[in-house]
Parts: sequence; structure tokens; C-alpha cells
Amino acid sequence: MLDIELDGKKVQVTEGSMVMHAAEAAGTYIPHFCYHKKLSIAASCRMCLVDVEKAPKPMPACATPVTQGMIVRTRSDKAVKAQKSVMEFLLINHPLDCPICDQGGECQLQDLAVGYGGTASRYQEEKRVVFHKNVGPLISMEEMSRCIHCTRCVRFGQEIAGVMELGMLNRGEHAEITTFVGNSVDSELSGNMIDVCPVGALTSKPFRYSARTWELSRRKSVSPHDSVGANLVVQVKNGQVMRVVPLENEAVNECWISDRDRFSYEALNGEQRLKRPMIKQDGQWLEVDWNTALQYVVDGLKSVQGQFGAAGIGAIGAATSSNEELHLLAKLVRGLGSDNIDHRTRHADFTAASGARWLGTSIASLSTLERAFVIGSFLRKDHPLLAQRLRQAVRHGGQLLSLNAVHGDWAIPVAARITAAPSDWVQSLANVAGYVASAKGVAAPATALVDAAAEAVAQALLSGERKAVLLGNAAVQHPQASQLLSLANFIAAQTGATVGVLGEAGNSVGAQLVGAQPQQGGLNAGQMLSRPMKALLLLNTEPALDAADGAAATAALNASGLVVALTPFKDARVDNADVLLPIAPFTETAGSYVNAEGRLQTFQGVVPALGESRPAWKVLRVLGSLLGLSGFAQESVEEVRAEALGDGSGIAARLSNASTAVAQPVGPLAGLQRVANVPIYATDAIVRRAPALQATADAKEAALVGLPSALWAQLGLQAGDKVRVSQGSASAVLAAIEDAGLAANTVRVAAGHPATATLGAMFGAIAVEKA
Repeated sequence: MLDIELDGKKVQVTEGSMVMHAAEAAGTYIPHFCYHKKLSIAASCRMCLVDVEKAPKPMPACATPVTQGMIVRTRSDKAVKAQKSVMEFLLINHPLDCPICDQGGECQLQDLAVGYGGTASRYQEEKRVVFHKNVGPLISMEEMSRCIHCTRCVRFGQEIAGVMELGMLNRGEHAEITTFVGNSVDSELSGNMIDVCPVGALTSKPFRYSARTWELSRRKSVSPHDSVGANLVVQVKNGQVMRVVPLENEAVNECWISDRDRFSYEALNGEQRLKRPMIKQDGQWLEVDWNTALQYVVDGLKSVQGQFGAAGIGAIGAATSSNEELHLLAKLVRGLGSDNIDHRTRHADFTAASGARWLGTSIASLSTLERAFVIGSFLRKDHPLLAQRLRQAVRHGGQLLSLNAVHGDWAIPVAARITAAPSDWVQSLANVAGYVASAKGVAAPATALVDAAAEAVAQALLSGERKAVLLGNAAVQHPQASQLLSLANFIAAQTGATVGVLGEAGNSVGAQLVGAQPQQGGLNAGQMLSRPMKALLLLNTEPALDAADGAAATAALNASGLVVALTPFKDARVDNADVLLPIAPFTETAGSYVNAEGRLQTFQGVVPALGESRPAWKVLRVLGSLLGLSGFAQESVEEVRAEALGDGSGIAARLSNASTAVAQPVGPLAGLQRVANVPIYATDAIVRRAPALQATADAKEAALVGLPSALWAQLGLQAGDKVRVSQGSASAVLAAIEDAGLAANTVRVAAGHPATATLGAMFGAIAVEKA
């Protein structure tokens, strides 16, 4: 620690800190533009010039290291004069368009110009003009004349997103921020550039000109889209969500959110929202009142229960639903005498677990790992914020290791990778376990084969200290998921690593904790979506898109009896539904989620429910009462939460990644195998209906079929060609691309997308021919 004097006050700071860090520790504000606590230091704006004793000229606080006994003055005449001079230069070319600028009211330049700007300009020459650029549907760069060249956006892309999508051309007053040769900005974290921009150069295209910042109310919420549970500030005007920005929480999402969290709100205001209950009569949808709709459901369930027994009744709830909603859904079904309840719609292995699968460590600790072995994950698109954490770990010397059937661009250097078809994942992991066992002098859990890639992964895991073995979404959805977890546990135990599951949705852990899966031998989601049910309740789920086998789910629903969909959307892809009950999305109801690290996070509704929508927990509570079931008299969401999870203190004891499954490698399979990713903007019903997200490059590429280079050449394909992919009797004609990162004999076909919904299981045999 070093002692310095800052504006007459004694301050202790860590050696190696900058004057800016000392000022932050002391609560002293130094004006700045290019400095950002999460980005590297550029010292390009010079707004933070301060007076350092014995220095011949003012020094930039962000780039001046502290020394023992240093005396710094941030408010002396010398410092203030230097800061005002910098401000005059910054305003020379800046347009006078604050009244029409979306940044007006929350602009750093505007704020600091009040304190450091002159009353009049001495500049008489013409101001420069920078022509607007179209960089995609999310970020507006139509007013780049406002740019002050702080390069925050450039450094964010390089250091946080891992992709340098923006850069600076030319010099002096001709300098401008731009993309490379007209490229668009396609990073899944790109919206954070809007936040870090201190002026109105980068603004939100969906929000553009829709409201002024001082008109917006700001309310806290939590994102349901992935397992991080990013903290949000939802900005509201006239009872409508207008904008979503991050709420800083260093332990969860730091000060970042993904574009999926930021822009999905558009779906909440869309025309496809369901505002009144609807019943299908003679193939036509009719709007009815709530009493009629609920009584129809109650009569239908009682009829099924009386005729066929409770075993024919089932329920499936999406893991984007709250703890309270899933708890009451499970309670309702069990109250009727059935245990057919599940949330694991994309799983193929339903082996009973001893506890709730979770991350195995804290989210924040991912940033400091020395070794991370990620198994079966499309990391960058599945978990943008967790990928960002691992990116920081690698930037500080850590090593990232991977096992998957395809290795796309994670925007992170990967030290060692194993590329194998899905059927070979157990064998590949057994190979890693074999090398680890040999080094430790213990028995291997399964027969290992010679594998140079597996040896490289094992050697990396045997070195270093802070380590984690992490199973991604594809590993959890794999037909041998429990075996993969068992092998991961062995490897982690022998190498001193933690073992964890990254998690699929915002409440995957909570869904397990509240019992939204069969416990007494009931049907699981795979069984309920592959056979006709006498009655099926669907909460926030669209089986054709959310099931592991979309074709089988569609056929099962078409042959089912009573199908009740609790959904916010009237165009929900629920084939053969009899009733649509309008429920409120997360912004219009209260509840809680448990994120990947087991953190219970509560949220409140930020806007009134649209039309006659009702919170799902209230709908389920009323249904339980009308059915005459006991335990449905709760009057508040807090009462439901206490019943489901208590005070939350017992969550940690119920988390476990233990697996007793015996690894049984199946060996190489003949023919082609499907590799199914769930595209980042196809994960849930809300995201799928956000117009700006669906206009991105990621969304447009979701329906492309990826073929390994050898198969591409064998079929004689050229860029732009289409192929017919078939699984069983189902087929689809899709555009194809060559993917050199794919394992041999594998074909990447996305799940959760309308273009592929007619195909079969996410894992299994597939045939491809040129269309």
C-alpha cells in the first residue's frame, strides 16, 4: 500500500494503481471520458488532467501511477484550466444537436460541458461531418459526428466481447470510428457499446426517438433467458417497457448484459400478445371471459380424471418460468393424483439425480480460473456472459479446453480441443479420465483409448490451481448426459477441479428445487411429448420448438385430448390447443429465479399486465381452488415462494452434481449424426418474437445446415446451395454452409427454429443429399 495526498486528504492505495483509482477510493470525482473501470487505459481524451506536484505539466489521472508521498490536486487552477482547455477542443467539432439526441439527459459530455465548457465558442471554421453507417438492427451509428474518439467501443470489442468489430480510421480531425469495409456489428454483447459510449454517437436503434430519458421510470428486474440471471434496469413510460439496460452486480453480470437480455423486450409490446382467454370451437378461436375459460379447463380435467384416471394428465413448464409458477403447476398436477410434471423439454437422459444440478462454483470465480474444461457447449451463444467471464480468465493467463462436435469461434483462444461426434463424447471423456488416472496412479472409470487430443486436455488439467470442469447445454441434453457427468466428476476429483453444469435457462436450478420434474415414477417431458396425453397443461412452452424431438412432439399433441396453453402470445406454436390462457411475462408479474450458482433473485412486475393477462401463479392458484384441491389459498407471491423454497437458506444444501452412472462408451456409429445447437435468438418464446433480434446475422444464420469439409466436397456443393436433411420420415430443405470445425460424419442442424421443427431428435442419425 502507498500513501498519497489527494486534494489535501491522505489516501492509501495499492501499489501499481493509477491516480484515478485513488480518486475513486477516496470518493473524489475526476472528469473523464475514455476511462472505464472494466476497460484498459487509453488516456486518449485527456479530460482527466490533474495537477501533480513537481510534474512540469498536468498529467492524465487514468494513466499516472501513484508513488509514495505523491501530492495530487484535482481542483487547482492548473488542473481546472487544463480540463477546460480539453473540453474546448472536444466541442470544436461536436454538433449542437442536444435537443434531438437520444443521449440527451444522460450524456457525460453534456454534463461536463456545463462545468468545464465556455460560454461561447472561439471556433469559426466549418465543423467536420461524419457520414452515418448501417451496422445492423441493434446499434445506430447515424450520428457519428458526435463521436469524441474515446475508443471505449473499440476496447470493449477487443477486451470484453473478444471481437474487434469497430476501429479507428485516419488521424486528427479526420479520425472516425467505423467497421471493416462495411461489416455489421454482430457480437452477442454488442449492445453494451451503447452503454459505454459517453456521448450520443452509438445509440439503441429499437429505442431510437421513442422517449426522452427524463420521461422514463426505472425499475429493477432479472432476466429469464439464460442461467446467469442478469440484473436489469427496465425503463418504463406510460405502462410500457421502452428500454432495458444493465443493473450493476459484480457477483452476477458485472455491468454487462447480453443483447438477448437487452432487446427481447420488443416482444412484450408486440401485436402477437394474447390479451384475452381464447377457446377453440369448431376449429375457430373465440375470445371468452376468464370465468368461462377456467371453468372449461376445470370441467375438462375433471372429465379426464373421471374417465381415464390421473395418469393421463400431465404438465410441462418452461424453465424460464418463475419458482412460484412452477411450484404451483407441480402442486396442481400432484393434487390431481398425477406425477407427470417436467421442465426438461430438450433432454434425452432423465436419470434421477440426488440434488439440483448447478454451476458448482460462483459465477464471479469463472473470471479467475486457471483451467476450464467445457464439455458440449456452444459457449459464446449459449452463455454470452459466462463466456465473457472465461474470456477474462484466459486474458490473465488461464487455459480454456473444449470437447464438442463443432468448434466455432468462441472469440477466446482455446488451448486444447477434442473434436468428436456426439456418440463419441463418452469415449473421448473416458480417454481424458484414463490419462488422468494413469498420472494419479488410480483405476480409470472406463476403458480408455490412445487419443493425443485427450492427453493434451488431461495434461492441462493436471497443472495449474483454480480449475473447473463445466458441462454445457448439449452435454446436459445428450442421451448419455448422466455418464458424461459421472466422468466429469472423476476428472474433477482427481485434478482438484470443481464440476458444474452451466444451465439452460434463467430458472433451470429453481425448477429442480421446486419439484417441477417427476419424483414418484411419473412421466418425464420426453415421454409426455412422444405419446398422446389425455390432458396436458403447457406453461410458457411451445413443444414444436422447445422439445428434443419437434416432430414427435407435434404428432403427440395432435393426438392428445385436452391441451391447455398458459402463454403470453396468441400465436404460440401449440398444435391442437383447446384453450389459450393469457399470462403475464416476467415484466408484468412478481416472482423469483435461482441462477446457475444457486443464487435466489426476486423481482417485481415493472408494468401493469397487458389487457386481461394475469400472473401465471394466480391463474394456477385459482385453477387449484376451482378443482377443489387443498393448499391453493395463497394471497401473495411471497407466500407461494415461502412454501416452495422457504427463506432460501436451504438452497445450497440441495445442490449436487453427483452422478453414479457407469460410463459405457458406445463406440463409433456408422453414417451421419446430427449436432443440434439452439440458436441464441431461438431459446424461448419471448426472444423468438423480438423483431430486432430476429433481424440480426445470428438469427439469419440459424437455419443454415453446417457440413464438414469432406462431406461438402463429396456432395459437390457450392456457396448458396441447398441440401435436403432427413431424419426418419421427416425432411427439410435448407441452405448449407461449409463448416471446417465440424467433426467428421456430423451435420449441424439447429433446434428450436421453425425451419427445422419438422425434423426429429436433436441427437441421432441424419441423412443429407444435395437438393
